[in-house]
Amino acid sequence: MLATDQFGNKLLKFIKISEDEAALQFSPITVCLLIVKIGNDYLMGFNHWRKAWEIFGGCPEENETMREAMIREAKEELGIDCIPEWLGLAHFEMQPDYFSNAVREEYGAIFGISLAEDCLEQIEKLRIDKEEIEKIALLKKISSNEEIRTLDRKLTEFY
Repeated sequence: MLATDQFGNKLLKFIKISEDEAALQFSPITVCLLIVKIGNDYLMGFNHWRKAWEIFGGCPEENETMREAMIREAKEELGIDCIPEWLGLAHFEMQPDYFSNAVREEYGAIFGISLAEDCLEQIEKLRIDKEEIEKIALLKKISSNEEIRTLDRKLTEFY
């Protein structure tokens, strides 16, 4: 096990596997996440509903590939058109929540992208989903008394 958050959700392992093999062996994959690296830091979004800082992403829609979901989420949450780099799969054990009332194992597609430091202002102007992701900030600039989702922070180590 790599990390556990305050709700008991666990990041069990990070699986280095090709994107095609992941889709074949671990389907369905319930979430697609994007680690955004800017210089030597990571960009995080403050989720309005969860009241915590996290990496970007969401659930694939019906008939959407992992990559299509990630490209859509990057456009919505960051305002960018991008071709993200495939990094691998995260294997989670999730506790009951609004998605399910049962403990369950899930897999998440993990992508990464590196951006120039001067992109922050442009991202702030172009991002579409400002209701869910209230604000963005570099990880190093987030106050120590603000909650950063433990599993998301751990996932940044894989990019």
